[in-house]
Amino acid sequence: MTNTACALSIGGHAIRNRAFLAPMAGITDRPFREIAERFGAGLVVSEMVASSALTTGHEGMVRKLTRAGTLPHVVQLAGCEAQWMAEGARIAEGAGADIIDINFGCPAKRVTNGYAGSALMRVPDVALGIVEAVASATTRPVTVKMRLGWDDESLNAPQIARLAVSAGAQMITVHGRTRQQFYKGSARWTLVREVVDAVDVPVVVNGDIVDATSAQRALDESGAAAVMLGRGAQGQPWKVGQIGVALEGGVPAAAPEDEVLVALIRQHYEEMLLDYGVEVGLRAARKHLGWYADAAGLNLDKGMRTRLLDNDDTKAVLALIGTLFSGEWRAAA
Repeated sequence: MTNTACALSIGGHAIRNRAFLAPMAGITDRPFREIAERFGAGLVVSEMVASSALTTGHEGMVRKLTRAGTLPHVVQLAGCEAQWMAEGARIAEGAGADIIDINFGCPAKRVTNGYAGSALMRVPDVALGIVEAVASATTRPVTVKMRLGWDDESLNAPQIARLAVSAGAQMITVHGRTRQQFYKGSARWTLVREVVDAVDVPVVVNGDIVDATSAQRALDESGAAAVMLGRGAQGQPWKVGQIGVALEGGVPAAAPEDEVLVALIRQHYEEMLLDYGVEVGLRAARKHLGWYADAAGLNLDKGMRTRLLDNDDTKAVLALIGTLFSGEWRAAA
């Protein structure tokens, strides 16, 4: 996919286009990010890394620090204690992170119950202290990802953004929903404009961006500098790069099909088994295989879906990928 010039930069890191891959827990691991980069994503962000677990050497958290490809390596940290967030930033920098992103946006109860993620938007002083601690602990540029607020009674993203920037944040990403919306309803891109107006650093708009049309609308309504795709990239990691090219006025390459798609999915599957080990990798790969099938429009019956997603025979799965995602099978189905 052809890359085009982009004026956006973060802490001296030039960004190749205005479409970014969002951090998604259990999804944007190294293999997924490498595919998105290969197909032209402007920037890719790691899975959320729990800072407190990282500081104890938790194997899963350390694995999430692995660099993918050659784009600036963005590591997202989550936590509610400035001390451990600062130490997590130092560890991430030592592991090769180029940019440290702070999570003020995750709506999951297991995160917010510990007063991390979007719960930090309810305690601006604590949020400010975390950004200050991280920015002081690392020489890398610091960014923040947040939501519009906790609920419709507290749409305080502009305030939190101003505090974050005053503490050293160099980019702000806003998901156009509140925490209480989770992923229901529609992202309100127009409300992101208030954040754009509140700070003098690039703002990225996130939520309900699935193609070039929705990306351009999100930019127009928010005034943001770039877009970020999360769920819209599931099963089609090439979509981020396609949108990035389109936003720069280029003609995106077609989505992979037939044998190219088969090779991509097989590689993704094998890379996950390699990174996680076979036992964990089998479970981690199932959701991706399901998303690939959905994105490809495969109308799999229950039996065939079970054979693809719940099969512990890796050779059989690789063979089935070749069968299901080939043009010949779809034509016969």
